[in-house]
Amino acid sequence: MLAIASDVAECRICPRLVEWREQVAEEKRAAYADWDYWGRGVPGFGDPSARLIVIGLAPAAHGANRTGRMFTGDRSGDWLYRGLYRAGFANQPESVTIDDGLELNDAFVTSPVKCAPPANKPTTTERDACRPFLDRELEVLNGRVFVALGGFAYQGLCSYFGVRPRPTFGHGVEVEIDTVNGPATILCSYHVSQQNTFTGRLTEEMLDAVFSRAAELVVR
Repeated sequence: MLAIASDVAECRICPRLVEWREQVAEEKRAAYADWDYWGRGVPGFGDPSARLIVIGLAPAAHGANRTGRMFTGDRSGDWLYRGLYRAGFANQPESVTIDDGLELNDAFVTSPVKCAPPANKPTTTERDACRPFLDRELEVLNGRVFVALGGFAYQGLCSYFGVRPRPTFGHGVEVEIDTVNGPATILCSYHVSQQNTFTGRLTEEMLDAVFSRAAELVVR
């Protein structure tokens, strides 16, 4: 996993993403003017023996692109790690900096695209260029439950596991799959984006239901 993380951090394959992540790291947001932004590809984070794998979309420009740890330092991460904490997968409910003491238990968090994209919208070319990194992570992890945060992650997981036909994405949808490690489940959730949490499309109760179900499935 360390080799994958190093390769992710050093990757410069996609010119648009490299330019954007470095521009954000240079110009910064006023609230983080004193920060030394990470400004590189962001590897996955968590327990290397995890059975629960959480897949998002991409690092946030002033979140993981700033801190260097997936879903750390932004409001989406606040929601995610509180949910993982309540379900027993994290030792604390917040994720502020890369050295804040957060540890995941039986959970690993990653994304199909490793660099912060402009407007949080990677192109299909960028997604495909980044796919080998996610593939490598999934190959070494012992996943039993794969929580897809949003349709982008869901499509990527279905492609990786060869799900045909692909059931329609929806919050709480479960898809049974076969892996090299045995039967597993893709479990869908709306993304923890501010667009979803501010509007009430995703509530903490809804997120808790997904992670409670994930806790049941990892031990089956």
